[in-house]
Amino acid sequence: MTDRELVARAAEFRSRAYAPYSGFAVGAALLGRSGRIYGGVNVENAAYPVGICAERAAIAAAVTSGERAFEALAVIADSPEACAPCGMCRQMLMEFPIERIILANTVGDLRVLAPEELLPLAFGAAALPHEGDLQ
Repeated sequence: MTDRELVARAAEFRSRAYAPYSGFAVGAALLGRSGRIYGGVNVENAAYPVGICAERAAIAAAVTSGERAFEALAVIADSPEACAPCGMCRQMLMEFPIERIILANTVGDLRVLAPEELLPLAFGAAALPHEGDLQ
C-alpha cells in the first residue's frame, strides 16, 4: 500500500470524527504488519480531557484485535501544514514497533517521518525496572 493510499483511508475515517466543540476533525489509518488497516478518529467530549485522539483510537483498535506491530500510520486533518500528532499520541506511538509516520492535510501536503523524529529521546520500556531488577 502506498503512502497516499493510506492517507486516503485516513481521510475516509476522518469523515466519521466527532468534533462538535473544536470543529477539528482528524482521521488516522494504521497499517498492521498483517496488512490489515485499523481506523481511528478523534472523539471529543464536553469535558475536554475525556476525549481521545485519532491516533490513539487507531492503536486501541489494533491492540484490541491482537495486532502490535505496524508498518505505517497516516494522520490527516484540515490544517495549514501536514497534521502532526499531539504529545500524548507521540508517546503512545513509541510504545509499538512502527516503521513510518505519514502526516497529511486535506490539500495534499505530505510528510513522512520515523517515529524517533516525532519524539526524540522518548521515554520507553527500557527506562523502567524489569521484574528481576526490583529489590
